[in-house]
Amino acid sequence: MPEIPLIQKIFVYAIPIIFAITVHEVAHGWVASKLGDQTARLMGRLTLNPIKHMDPVGTVLVPMLMILFTPYAFGWARPVPVDWRNLRQPKRDMALVAAAGPAANLLMLVLWVLFMMLVNTLSFLSPYSVLLLKEMAGAGIIINIILIVLNLLPLPPLDGSRIVQAFLSPALAFRYHQLERWGLLILVALMLTGVLGRILSPVVGFLLTLIEPLVTV
Repeated sequence: MPEIPLIQKIFVYAIPIIFAITVHEVAHGWVASKLGDQTARLMGRLTLNPIKHMDPVGTVLVPMLMILFTPYAFGWARPVPVDWRNLRQPKRDMALVAAAGPAANLLMLVLWVLFMMLVNTLSFLSPYSVLLLKEMAGAGIIINIILIVLNLLPLPPLDGSRIVQAFLSPALAFRYHQLERWGLLILVALMLTGVLGRILSPVVGFLLTLIEPLVTV
Protein backbone atom coordinates (compact mmCIF):
# COMPACT_ATOMS: atom_id res chain seq x y z
CA MET A 1 0.00 0.00 0.00
CA PRO A 2 1.26 3.54 -0.77
CA GLU A 3 2.15 6.02 1.96
CA ILE A 4 -0.48 8.65 2.75
CA PRO A 5 0.86 12.19 2.08
CA LEU A 6 1.10 14.37 5.19
CA ILE A 7 -1.60 16.84 4.13
CA GLN A 8 -4.07 14.04 3.47
CA LYS A 9 -3.11 12.35 6.72
CA ILE A 10 -3.83 15.53 8.69
CA PHE A 11 -7.23 15.80 6.96
CA VAL A 12 -7.99 12.12 7.59
CA TYR A 13 -7.21 12.50 11.30
CA ALA A 14 -8.88 15.91 11.64
CA ILE A 15 -12.36 14.55 10.92
CA PRO A 16 -12.51 11.96 13.75
CA ILE A 17 -10.67 14.29 16.18
CA ILE A 18 -13.10 17.15 15.58
CA PHE A 19 -16.12 14.85 15.83
CA ALA A 20 -14.78 13.17 18.98
CA ILE A 21 -14.20 16.34 20.97
CA THR A 22 -17.22 18.24 19.61
CA VAL A 23 -19.75 15.51 20.35
CA HIS A 24 -18.10 14.97 23.76
CA GLU A 25 -18.74 18.58 24.76
CA VAL A 26 -22.24 18.72 23.26
CA ALA A 27 -23.13 15.60 25.28
CA HIS A 28 -22.18 17.40 28.51
CA GLY A 29 -24.36 20.38 27.64
CA TRP A 30 -27.28 18.29 26.37
CA VAL A 31 -27.46 16.18 29.53
CA ALA A 32 -27.12 19.32 31.67
CA SER A 33 -30.05 20.90 29.81
CA LYS A 34 -32.17 17.80 30.45
CA LEU A 35 -31.32 18.01 34.16
CA GLY A 36 -32.24 21.67 34.54
CA ASP A 37 -29.24 23.79 33.51
CA GLN A 38 -29.71 25.72 30.27
CA THR A 39 -26.39 27.59 30.38
CA ALA A 40 -24.83 25.75 27.43
CA ARG A 41 -28.01 26.04 25.36
CA LEU A 42 -28.33 29.79 26.01
CA MET A 43 -24.67 30.28 25.03
CA GLY A 44 -25.20 28.46 21.72
CA ARG A 45 -23.01 25.50 22.67
CA LEU A 46 -25.56 22.76 21.97
CA THR A 47 -24.45 22.58 18.37
CA LEU A 48 -22.31 20.20 16.33
CA ASN A 49 -20.67 23.20 14.66
CA PRO A 50 -17.02 22.57 15.70
CA ILE A 51 -16.13 26.27 15.47
CA LYS A 52 -18.31 26.90 18.53
CA HIS A 53 -16.22 24.46 20.57
CA MET A 54 -12.70 24.92 19.18
CA ASP A 55 -9.77 25.64 21.44
CA PRO A 56 -6.70 26.90 19.50
CA VAL A 57 -4.33 24.73 21.51
CA GLY A 58 -6.40 21.63 22.26
CA THR A 59 -8.31 21.38 18.98
CA VAL A 60 -5.61 22.47 16.53
CA LEU A 61 -2.04 22.69 17.86
CA VAL A 62 -1.82 19.61 20.11
CA PRO A 63 -3.53 17.17 17.69
CA MET A 64 -1.41 18.41 14.77
CA LEU A 65 1.84 18.02 16.73
CA MET A 66 0.81 14.55 17.87
CA ILE A 67 -0.01 13.49 14.30
CA LEU A 68 3.40 14.73 13.18
CA PHE A 69 5.53 13.30 15.99
CA THR A 70 3.66 10.44 17.69
CA PRO A 71 1.66 7.37 16.63
CA TYR A 72 -1.37 8.71 18.54
CA ALA A 73 -3.52 11.80 18.49
CA PHE A 74 -6.04 13.38 20.81
CA GLY A 75 -7.19 16.84 21.77
CA TRP A 76 -9.80 18.81 23.62
CA ALA A 77 -12.34 21.55 23.06
CA ARG A 78 -13.44 24.52 25.14
CA PRO A 79 -15.40 23.05 28.07
CA VAL A 80 -19.15 23.48 27.84
CA PRO A 81 -20.28 25.69 30.75
CA VAL A 82 -22.44 23.99 33.38
CA ASP A 83 -23.89 25.82 36.38
CA TRP A 84 -24.43 23.19 39.08
CA ARG A 85 -26.79 25.53 40.95
CA ASN A 86 -29.42 25.06 38.23
CA LEU A 87 -29.35 21.26 38.39
CA ARG A 88 -32.23 19.56 40.18
CA GLN A 89 -29.97 17.26 42.21
CA PRO A 90 -26.55 18.95 41.87
CA LYS A 91 -24.33 16.20 43.31
CA ARG A 92 -25.90 13.36 41.34
CA ASP A 93 -26.54 15.41 38.22
CA MET A 94 -22.97 16.72 37.94
CA ALA A 95 -21.80 13.09 37.85
CA LEU A 96 -24.31 12.33 35.10
CA VAL A 97 -23.23 15.39 33.12
CA ALA A 98 -19.59 14.32 33.47
CA ALA A 99 -20.32 10.73 32.43
CA ALA A 100 -22.11 11.96 29.30
CA GLY A 101 -18.81 12.92 27.62
CA PRO A 102 -17.12 9.50 27.80
CA ALA A 103 -20.48 7.89 26.98
CA ALA A 104 -20.62 9.95 23.78
CA ASN A 105 -17.11 8.81 22.89
CA LEU A 106 -18.16 5.21 23.52
CA LEU A 107 -21.03 5.64 21.07
CA MET A 108 -18.68 7.15 18.48
CA LEU A 109 -16.24 4.29 19.05
CA VAL A 110 -18.98 1.81 18.20
CA LEU A 111 -19.89 3.80 15.07
CA TRP A 112 -16.25 3.92 13.89
CA VAL A 113 -15.93 0.16 14.42
CA LEU A 114 -19.07 -0.37 12.34
CA PHE A 115 -17.68 2.01 9.69
CA MET A 116 -14.42 0.03 9.56
CA MET A 117 -16.39 -3.19 9.15
CA LEU A 118 -18.34 -1.57 6.30
CA VAL A 119 -15.17 -0.35 4.57
CA ASN A 120 -13.83 -3.91 4.67
CA THR A 121 -16.76 -4.97 2.45
CA LEU A 122 -16.45 -2.19 -0.16
CA SER A 123 -14.68 -4.10 -2.91
CA PHE A 124 -15.66 -1.59 -5.61
CA LEU A 125 -13.39 1.13 -4.18
CA SER A 126 -9.81 1.64 -5.28
CA PRO A 127 -7.11 0.32 -2.92
CA TYR A 128 -6.03 3.88 -2.11
CA SER A 129 -9.57 4.96 -1.24
CA VAL A 130 -9.88 1.94 1.03
CA LEU A 131 -6.55 2.87 2.64
CA LEU A 132 -7.76 6.42 3.37
CA LEU A 133 -11.08 5.26 4.81
CA LYS A 134 -9.41 2.60 6.95
CA GLU A 135 -6.92 5.17 8.23
CA MET A 136 -9.81 7.48 9.15
CA ALA A 137 -11.76 4.70 10.86
CA GLY A 138 -8.64 3.55 12.70
CA ALA A 139 -8.01 7.10 13.86
CA GLY A 140 -11.63 7.38 15.04
CA ILE A 141 -11.28 4.16 17.00
CA ILE A 142 -8.02 5.01 18.76
CA ILE A 143 -8.95 8.65 19.43
CA ASN A 144 -12.24 7.77 21.08
CA ILE A 145 -10.65 4.99 23.13
CA ILE A 146 -8.00 7.42 24.38
CA LEU A 147 -10.61 10.07 25.20
CA ILE A 148 -12.74 7.56 27.11
CA VAL A 149 -9.84 6.28 29.19
CA LEU A 150 -8.22 9.70 29.67
CA ASN A 151 -11.41 11.47 30.72
CA LEU A 152 -12.30 8.77 33.23
CA LEU A 153 -9.08 9.37 35.17
CA PRO A 154 -9.97 10.79 38.62
CA LEU A 155 -7.90 13.94 38.11
CA PRO A 156 -9.71 17.29 38.30
CA PRO A 157 -10.94 18.72 35.97
CA LEU A 158 -11.31 15.48 33.99
CA ASP A 159 -14.75 13.87 33.91
CA GLY A 160 -13.69 11.04 36.19
CA SER A 161 -13.13 13.50 39.03
CA ARG A 162 -16.74 14.78 38.75
CA ILE A 163 -17.99 11.22 39.05
CA VAL A 164 -15.77 10.57 42.10
CA GLN A 165 -17.03 13.76 43.79
CA ALA A 166 -20.59 12.41 43.74
CA PHE A 167 -19.50 9.72 46.21
CA LEU A 168 -17.60 12.03 48.59
CA SER A 169 -18.83 13.97 51.58
CA PRO A 170 -19.25 17.73 50.98
CA ALA A 171 -16.04 18.50 52.91
CA LEU A 172 -13.97 15.91 51.02
CA ALA A 173 -15.52 16.92 47.69
CA PHE A 174 -14.57 20.56 48.31
CA ARG A 175 -10.95 19.67 49.16
CA TYR A 176 -10.76 17.32 46.18
CA HIS A 177 -12.09 20.06 43.89
CA GLN A 178 -9.23 22.35 44.96
CA LEU A 179 -6.88 20.16 42.91
CA GLU A 180 -8.53 21.51 39.76
CA ARG A 181 -6.35 24.63 39.70
CA TRP A 182 -3.32 22.35 39.30
CA GLY A 183 -5.01 19.70 37.17
CA LEU A 184 -3.73 20.81 33.76
CA LEU A 185 -0.18 21.22 35.05
CA ILE A 186 -0.31 17.76 36.63
CA LEU A 187 -1.65 16.29 33.38
CA VAL A 188 1.10 17.95 31.31
CA ALA A 189 3.73 16.75 33.78
CA LEU A 190 2.39 13.19 33.60
CA MET A 191 2.46 13.39 29.80
CA LEU A 192 6.01 14.78 29.57
CA THR A 193 7.41 12.24 32.03
CA GLY A 194 5.75 9.33 30.25
CA VAL A 195 3.70 8.41 33.32
CA LEU A 196 0.44 9.20 31.54
CA GLY A 197 1.37 6.84 28.71
CA ARG A 198 2.15 4.07 31.18
CA ILE A 199 -1.24 4.60 32.82
CA LEU A 200 -3.24 4.72 29.59
CA SER A 201 -1.41 2.16 27.45
CA PRO A 202 -2.52 -1.06 29.22
CA VAL A 203 -6.20 -0.08 29.14
CA VAL A 204 -6.05 1.28 25.60
CA GLY A 205 -4.19 -1.82 24.46
CA PHE A 206 -6.71 -4.13 26.12
CA LEU A 207 -9.65 -2.39 24.43
CA LEU A 208 -7.88 -2.53 21.07
CA THR A 209 -7.39 -6.28 21.44
CA LEU A 210 -11.15 -6.64 21.97
CA ILE A 211 -11.91 -4.59 18.86
CA GLU A 212 -9.23 -5.98 16.53
CA PRO A 213 -11.03 -9.24 15.65
CA LEU A 214 -14.08 -7.22 14.59
CA VAL A 215 -12.22 -4.97 12.14
CA THR A 216 -9.53 -7.27 10.79
CA VAL A 217 -10.27 -8.84 7.43
